[in-house]
Amino acid sequence: MTEELTYKEAGVDIDKADAFVDSIRALVKSTFRTGVLGDVGGFGGLFHLDPHRHPDPVLVAATDGVGTKLKVAILMGRHDTIGIDLVAMCVNDILVHGATPLFFLDYLAMGELAPDTATRILEGIAAGCREARMALIGGETAEMPGVYQPGDYDLAGFAVGVVERSRLLDGSDIRVGDKILGLASSGLHANGFSLVRKVFFERLGLSVHQELPELGKPLGEELLTPTRIYVEPVLNLMRDLPPRGIAHITGGGLVGNLPRILPRGCQAVLRRGSWPVPAIFRLLQERGHIPEPEMWRTFNNGIGLVLVVRPQDLTDTLLRLQGLQEEVYVIGDIVARPSEAPPVVFA
Repeated sequence: MTEELTYKEAGVDIDKADAFVDSIRALVKSTFRTGVLGDVGGFGGLFHLDPHRHPDPVLVAATDGVGTKLKVAILMGRHDTIGIDLVAMCVNDILVHGATPLFFLDYLAMGELAPDTATRILEGIAAGCREARMALIGGETAEMPGVYQPGDYDLAGFAVGVVERSRLLDGSDIRVGDKILGLASSGLHANGFSLVRKVFFERLGLSVHQELPELGKPLGEELLTPTRIYVEPVLNLMRDLPPRGIAHITGGGLVGNLPRILPRGCQAVLRRGSWPVPAIFRLLQERGHIPEPEMWRTFNNGIGLVLVVRPQDLTDTLLRLQGLQEEVYVIGDIVARPSEAPPVVFA
């Protein structure tokens, strides 16, 4: 007689998953904002869009992950910040359109559910959502035995925001003569970590716990610095000093992301030395022997968000951002793009 088999014996524990959802109920509800309907645990997250506040709404959605930065969190045994990266990578992508964040959903997959690790991850996601003023209204925690090795996991996030159609930013209003501002990154953010790991852990044989004098802290702590969330400065400017275009500097760097908002005929001229490049980037380039063009197309090199503003708005925008304690730099200009010239050049 064939022995009976259960889902739990196949590696998926439904009771443990249900207990985990119950344990994070208060954490999730701490992110709720006006518009959220229903409770935690429904089949779908519900959000009411107020037609009086948004008479001509455009919904803006983005999805992203945190790449192999996850591997550093696993090596460090520290999982409370990686969720902030997840929220940041998604919400910054909807901010570039001038959108107000509304709600977020997450996907967490593990070979076997580790409740303590999963709770730390969700704490980071909830912290990121609160900073972004965005409700965490749904998610999925999946056990996938045979797909992930013990201790490994994967994350994906989904953000939705809203902007009035008349205030939608897409870069089409950018003109020759506009000024380019850069808001400081907090470091690597969540890009280029396959190259980062290859340099530090494979080529140099360093440990995440090794303290490097150039950094003044353990390597792993520097690498896990969370991605900045730019909600406050962007929404503040959108009220009365809206930029003409915004670019989130992620994978592809300045040379790969700025062209996404430039109209035909416009070129961004960036000035080297107009902002401080954090030590982690100099360390990577020198120790890893990474060519300069590769640095520019892989990393943010200290600039996490770019704003293109009208020249007459430059002074007011700088004063506003500095008043918000932002590290902001005038890093370039929009000029006429010569025929066959690249969209971004350095001066």
